[in-house]
Amino acid sequence: MPVDRFGTSARLGAPPAEVFEFLMDPRSYVELAPLIVAVRDIQADGDSVRYVSVERFRFGPFHWDNPIKVTMTPTASSHTLRSSVKSPGGVRLEATLSLVPSGKDGSEVTETVELHSPWFMRSFVLRKAREGQDGRVANLAARFGVSS
Repeated sequence: MPVDRFGTSARLGAPPAEVFEFLMDPRSYVELAPLIVAVRDIQADGDSVRYVSVERFRFGPFHWDNPIKVTMTPTASSHTLRSSVKSPGGVRLEATLSLVPSGKDGSEVTETVELHSPWFMRSFVLRKAREGQDGRVANLAARFGVSS
């Protein structure tokens, strides 16, 4: 199965703890991620949070709702959040998001993604995963402002 790795970063106008707290609520991703239309079945599981996130793919007048299983595992002391995603069709995604102080009251967010997808879906899945990552980071910057 092909593996793709990519990442991005941005400066935010809020301290790491504030952004981290927002990201720890799975419902926040409805606002952040362009494809996510719903989050359900949220359950604490030890140090992790498990939930089902619903992605909506549009194809002209039609749409497909894709339920994905997500496990978020935080490391509060370093403001790091690891998300493991299992999607139908054999797609697996591991994302690591880190927040570090930047400037007086800001932070820098860095997210790296490792994506496993079947060869016949690779192009579509990779494009959508990158669009999702770009959208999340852009929406974080819009919500928290940009650090100078």
